[in-house]
Amino acid sequence: QCQLSGLWRNEQDSLMEISAVRDNGDFQGKYLTRVTLTGGCAQTSPLKGAQQQPSEGVWPTFAFTVRWDKFSNATTAFTGQCFVDRGGKETLTTVWLLREAVGSLEEDWKATR
Repeated sequence: QCQLSGLWRNEQDSLMEISAVRDNGDFQGKYLTRVTLTGGCAQTSPLKGAQQQPSEGVWPTFAFTVRWDKFSNATTAFTGQCFVDRGGKETLTTVWLLREAVGSLEEDWKATR
């Protein structure tokens, strides 16, 4: 079984804390990134997401967004899956898209990373 709730640390030393996952799969929490667009001091940002209910023999998938409203005008969407190895260690694998606000449609090409 893979439990999303709890404290997670990634390879960049960022921290994510997910509160309890509700029966419908919804969850929320906090994300403290160690990586910022501006190189400034990171602050805790809110996250909201949903987990697909796990089925027999399949680890759950999930998605969440983080609003970097305290230090950046950007939002990141993450999607991934939770896995448990034979030793019981839980691992989240994710991909992400970060959208930064730009001032015009002509600048749209550089807004997503």
